[in-house]
Amino acid sequence: MRALVIGAAAMACAAAALAQPADVKVLAAGSLRAALGEVAQAWEAQAPGRRAVLGFGASGLLKDRLLAGEVAQVFASANMEHPQALAAAGRAAAPQAFASNRLCALAPAEAGVTSANLVERLLDPAVRVGTSTPKADPSGDYTWTMFERIEQHGHPGAFKTLSSKALQLAGGPASPPPPANRSVYGALMEARQADVFITYCTNAVIAVREVPGLRRIEVPDAVNVAARYGVALLNGAGEPAQDFVRFLLGPAGQAVLARHGFAAP
Repeated sequence: MRALVIGAAAMACAAAALAQPADVKVLAAGSLRAALGEVAQAWEAQAPGRRAVLGFGASGLLKDRLLAGEVAQVFASANMEHPQALAAAGRAAAPQAFASNRLCALAPAEAGVTSANLVERLLDPAVRVGTSTPKADPSGDYTWTMFERIEQHGHPGAFKTLSSKALQLAGGPASPPPPANRSVYGALMEARQADVFITYCTNAVIAVREVPGLRRIEVPDAVNVAARYGVALLNGAGEPAQDFVRFLLGPAGQAVLARHGFAAP
């Protein structure tokens, strides 16, 4: 009898293990593509048989897809607001901050744009300013906040000027898909779609590496904006997804993020 009970318990545990999907679907901000790909590889190496299935895009668009019913287990956003919206809607657990970023500018070396003259160049009517799309992509929201700070720091009317002239070239519902295996920002600048592009510093590093003659310009601290990234477990996420988030928040995951230029949350 005792053997039957033990056998039944073992079968129940095996059935529960089978019920837990080995694949963890992760939807994540596009700026995390390289870093999260490496995190996933490291996590898979520590958890044989499990696999992280990654999908990337503008965080606001990913949030809308999840609210519309798309199934995933983990959502890693470039802000805290989008995962908080999922939690408020009863679709996810409360998010945790896991990384931070800053804004930088991209410009061709011959343009002569520096950190010291960046604001004046952005305000120049002849300079085309490229950005991501606000509301759909947190990078655009952070950039609009930067425009507000420029106005607050001695440039009356700057927010209206900059938000009106900004070319929303990436991260929107109608934006073309990013090219395979390369930076969308590098591709846009290489195609001369803008004279200056505002994006995350981590994105700028990749774009400069890909496009000869492209330069990364630091946005002055007085008007820069800190981007705070949040991760949330979605409803129904099992132990593999929970383990993935623990790995991301732990020393190994944080070390990978740091190597890719992300700061602590």
